[in-house]
Amino acid sequence: MKKFAMNLLAGLCALLAIVFIVVPGPSILFLLGALLCLSINYPWARAWLKKGQICFKTACVQLDKRFRKTF
Repeated sequence: MKKFAMNLLAGLCALLAIVFIVVPGPSILFLLGALLCLSINYPWARAWLKKGQICFKTACVQLDKRFRKTF
């Protein structure tokens, strides 16, 4: 039952991420949330979550460097 609930929550987050790709919204955050829910039960989702976290961190560090140069 717990696995089903987590999969359902992950599906809802993934669906919201797809909707927010079309309309303005936090699609990346919902996609990471879906991967987080799936990573509890599936190792492949854990690997994709790790890749997503690394990409997100890299992008944030690059943006921080650019803003620090501007100000």
